[in-house]
Amino acid sequence: MEPGIILSLVLFFLGLAVGIPIGWVFLGSTFAGLWLLGDSLRFTATTFYHSLNSEILVAVGFFIFAGSLLSVSGLAERIVRFSNALVGKVKGGLIVVAIVATLFLGALTGSSLPCISALIPLLVPELEKYGYQKRYTTAVLCASSFLGYLIPPSVPALIYCLVAQQSVAALFLSTVFPGLLLAGGYIVLNYFIVDQYRDPKIADAELLPGSLASTSIFSAFAGALPALGCPLIILVGIYGGIFTPSEAGAVAVVYTVLIGKFVYKDLKMKGVLDSMTSTVVTLGMSTILLAGGAVLTRYFLRYGVAQAFAGGLLSLFQTKMLILFSINVFLLILGMFIDGIPIMVMAVPLILPIARELDINLVHLGALIVVNIGIGVITPPFAISIFFGSRLSGVPAGELVPPIMKFLFIVAIPVLLLTTYIPALSCWLPSVVLGEAIVGPW
Repeated sequence: MEPGIILSLVLFFLGLAVGIPIGWVFLGSTFAGLWLLGDSLRFTATTFYHSLNSEILVAVGFFIFAGSLLSVSGLAERIVRFSNALVGKVKGGLIVVAIVATLFLGALTGSSLPCISALIPLLVPELEKYGYQKRYTTAVLCASSFLGYLIPPSVPALIYCLVAQQSVAALFLSTVFPGLLLAGGYIVLNYFIVDQYRDPKIADAELLPGSLASTSIFSAFAGALPALGCPLIILVGIYGGIFTPSEAGAVAVVYTVLIGKFVYKDLKMKGVLDSMTSTVVTLGMSTILLAGGAVLTRYFLRYGVAQAFAGGLLSLFQTKMLILFSINVFLLILGMFIDGIPIMVMAVPLILPIARELDINLVHLGALIVVNIGIGVITPPFAISIFFGSRLSGVPAGELVPPIMKFLFIVAIPVLLLTTYIPALSCWLPSVVLGEAIVGPW
């Protein structure tokens, strides 16, 4: 292996270890390797530009903005009340409300942190009044947060399409069944373990008249209908060919602002400005990650590192089943230390040659990768959802890990394996809606 490549790899892992922002790690390790190799830096500028010259990135920005507006516009609160009216009467029903509300909010935000930001302040103090421990409610919300990655519109799916050049509509549909399986599995698991995290002295308080669980389905649905119209308009618009994903993101922002301002009347100018600020910061970080990751992977491709990785994995395992398993292990390990978008940018170009060699459908591969990315946000030691949830709820991160691990190992990992080895789970729905000409054989 070339000395420059070795230097790049050493600097890359050293930068991660000492906590340098990963976008700069991508660029710095590339520049250092090229300097030692005596190669020109010219290709890095064109790669940087072309990686950002995409309409999909515009859609990412709009959906992040729409997600940021949720908690300050009144939409999140109405969705929680509707979720509660649907499932709040079953055993541990208010925890099921948290899971279902995350599912609905995922259809609006396409991301994990906006869901936690909206729901933890809304639900954790309220559910504590009904006997649910703060650490359990927070843990369930953190474990459920990545359902937003699997219910369209999904920001990680958009990033995958940007890197792998796949159909956005197909990727949006490919993760719907895995997302519903995860939500259903979480609800079943909660039924069996919720009594461990609930004070029996006040366990029946949620059934009293006037409590949160007493909201009628009709009034809750009427209140939530304007909020639920947002994902409906987006999905009908995209799959009906009315507008592109970028235009759908803009529609989501305008719709959220109009509903929050003129229907619910909860949206104030300060909330809009705060959402704009957080969106610009998040998008700025994302663009550095995308562009820096594109430069690093182009550099690795140029000097054969990606091809060597693919060849090594193919020679190490002889069967498609084992190679798919090893891809999962690789992504899960990365998810323990790195956030989702950097993994997507860095790992997808390495995995694509393997997928093509094994004739793996790239829509199926996208669903597999997005589920892995989602699991990564709840997998210590990095686990961005755990740290974010801990900060919002005031519960130490260490207390959140044990209950989250139950959801991870009993539900999330089995759903990942089902997604990996049953391509129909991710490919059937997009094939029915869009046709096999777009999805390809699976």
